[in-house]
Amino acid sequence: MAQRAEDLKRIAAALHSACSVLDRFTPGEIAHRVKSGDDPVTEADLQVNEALAACLPRDGDGWLSEETVDDPKRLECERVWIVDPIDGTREFVQGIPEWCVSIGLVESGVPVAGGICSPATGRTLIGSLEDGVTLNGEPCRTRPLQDLAGTEILASRSEVKRGEWERFGSAPFAVRPMGSVAYKMCLVAAGLADATWTLVPKHEWDVAAGTALVRAAGGRVWRPDGEELVFNRERPKLPGLLAAPAGLEAPIRAFLGG
Repeated sequence: MAQRAEDLKRIAAALHSACSVLDRFTPGEIAHRVKSGDDPVTEADLQVNEALAACLPRDGDGWLSEETVDDPKRLECERVWIVDPIDGTREFVQGIPEWCVSIGLVESGVPVAGGICSPATGRTLIGSLEDGVTLNGEPCRTRPLQDLAGTEILASRSEVKRGEWERFGSAPFAVRPMGSVAYKMCLVAAGLADATWTLVPKHEWDVAAGTALVRAAGGRVWRPDGEELVFNRERPKLPGLLAAPAGLEAPIRAFLGG
């Protein structure tokens, strides 16, 4: 599909441009301010946002970014770029290598392509539903798992600190706290982690790219309430999300009671 090939080239170019911007900043040694919701934002977030906006949208494409004032005209667009210039800014500010640049492409509400770049770990994941996924240019897939026993679930570090994962203390899996939901989904899609979930609301820009990549890598992504994931909504927020290899979907649903 010529259009999708062009989309993937554009995603790769945008991630390269974002990394060029980030080369000018040092994680752990960067000033920040706090915006609404007690979330930090840095000059790097804003400059990466500008770089992505310059590379991605074309005539007729919509745009939704954490660092851009929302334009309701995106709701009229079939194709919408949903991005987070730096997902995991808190980790970026603290110098913890669990942050990333996240680019998702949504068509008619469905994430169809995406790219996630983790400069701190040297990982770049790009893919689409039609073409599969590559990690640093090499094909990759989710892990071939069928049973939750012995697995490791990546959890939000903030949620763990708040005690929201204490109920899983006797579960058949281990829990590993980590920043950036986009980065966690990147690891699942690349076959570098077993599964991840968050049972609290997340903005679309947090998970659009990860949803496309996990699905393109053979995995499953679904809402905690069992309803279908639909993106580019008027209120761009989802009530949580679960991402796992296809073989773990049924065991996870059974374990969580849904």
